[in-house]
Order: sequence, then structure tokens, then C-alpha cells
Amino acid sequence: MANPSEKKEFELTGKHVLAIVVSAFTVIIGVNIFMAYSAIGTFPGLETRNSYVASQQFDAQKAAQEALGWDVRVDVDGETLVLDISDKAGDPVTVKSIYGLLGRATHVKEDQEPAFSQGSNGVYLAQVGPLGEGNWNLRLNVIAEDGTSFQRRIPIFISGK
Repeated sequence: MANPSEKKEFELTGKHVLAIVVSAFTVIIGVNIFMAYSAIGTFPGLETRNSYVASQQFDAQKAAQEALGWDVRVDVDGETLVLDISDKAGDPVTVKSIYGLLGRATHVKEDQEPAFSQGSNGVYLAQVGPLGEGNWNLRLNVIAEDGTSFQRRIPIFISGK
């Protein structure tokens, strides 16, 4: 006769295995749903409405942009975004208009549209406030005096000094 004070040894049954498998798949599916929701929620949207039409114009736009011969440099000085556009001779360029979108590559929460004004030394300045460390992108669309559109995405890295 078995002693009632003895502990019964654990026996792994089919019910236990089923519970383990169902729990594991529940966690995996839950994480996948969360990740998909997060990815969709941070997607900034379409780059172009019709990629085929945009591709037909790409070569002509690229050639016109390269014909300008512009060199574009961006720097962040404190809370000021400094945009230096120079021509082939290295002289500052005066433009018809500048539109920029400054933001992170991964989400749109911190996006801002800097208002550029040309300084006395020819560079364009915009107040952007304090920027957190890490990778930023400046999506730039400049219209030259002759009407040529100049587009560029410029990566900016802010170090955590």
C-alpha cells in the first residue's frame, strides 16, 4: 500500500502538451499582430501616386538637376539648420523657393517643415528647435531661379555628445 504522505510524481500528459503548444502559438501570434500594427501605424505614406509615370520623367529630371551643378551641404548648429547651396564655382546660390521636411526615417511624429531664410553669407538658415540624437532626414525640394526642380534626401546624424 502506498504511503499517503508520498508526493505523486508529475506525469506529462497530452493535455499538458496541448496547453504548452497553444500558449506558445498564442504568444507568437500576439507578437506578430503587435509588430504589424506598429509597422502600419508608423508608415508615413505614399512616396508617389503613380510610380510608372514618375519613372518616365526620372531621367529628364535627373539631367536637369545635375545640369545645375549644385553642391548641397547641411549642418545642425544648436537649434539652427544650416543649408549651404553652392554652384560649380563655389558661390552661394539664390533660389526661387525652398521646401524642406525634416524628420526621422522611421516615424512621422517629429516631422517639421523648417522655414528657410537666406543669411548674409548666402547660406539658408531655419530654426528647428532641439533635435534628439540619432538619424534624421531632410527631404529637400528647391526651385531654381530658372524653374528647375532640385530634389534631394539628405541624411543627418545628430550625435549624443
